[in-house]
Amino acid sequence: MTGNRRMSLTAELVALCFREERDLGPDPHRPLLSDAEFDALAERISRESKQQPLWIFAYGSLIWKPDFDAVESRRAIAQGWHRSFCLRLNRWRGTPEQPGLMMALDRGGRCAGVAYRLPDDDRLGQIRRLLRREIGSCEGVKAIRWITVETDQGYVRALVFWAGPKGEHVSLKLPLSAVARVLARACGHIGSCAEYLYLTVLHLDQHGIRDRNLWQLQELVACEIQSIHRSPS
Repeated sequence: MTGNRRMSLTAELVALCFREERDLGPDPHRPLLSDAEFDALAERISRESKQQPLWIFAYGSLIWKPDFDAVESRRAIAQGWHRSFCLRLNRWRGTPEQPGLMMALDRGGRCAGVAYRLPDDDRLGQIRRLLRREIGSCEGVKAIRWITVETDQGYVRALVFWAGPKGEHVSLKLPLSAVARVLARACGHIGSCAEYLYLTVLHLDQHGIRDRNLWQLQELVACEIQSIHRSPS
């Protein structure tokens, strides 16, 4: 691990957070995009790329589960943004009874991640794949942005998902202790929030990136899981 320190949050602790949950389907409170709206959005983004190389800035699950084809990747820094567990979920990695939290980019600070360049010959198809994965509802469209990121080969303009989200499903500025309590307990039909954090920290480390807040958070979540599952003496 970077800095010769091992993660406190281990695969064994993450496994304790898993439970079978049924797929509840789309959230009725979040209107879905129609096929026509998906196509129009993909074409809009393609136009906005201005026939320049299309870069995607990945800061979370797109690093370890990209679901797109990339022809190049570079470590990148997004100045003026930082990772934040601020998206409340009652599907996927949470339930209505035990909502979860997922990451977005919030204003302020700096965020180290990975910039991926998409192939030019299937630009529209790749954009559609990304939209289907990242943006299912009308709410998410407002959190798609173009930002400038710095790489070791210069600055590039990159597309980013869930940057500066707003709305009733967003909880900003939560203390890490409160986030840790949620992540240690929430699980949905695709997995747990603890797994999401674990895989993100693990794969960032493989790219030589250590996010100070996420590193502290994984330690807090590990303690929470141990406390929940500690056998009575």
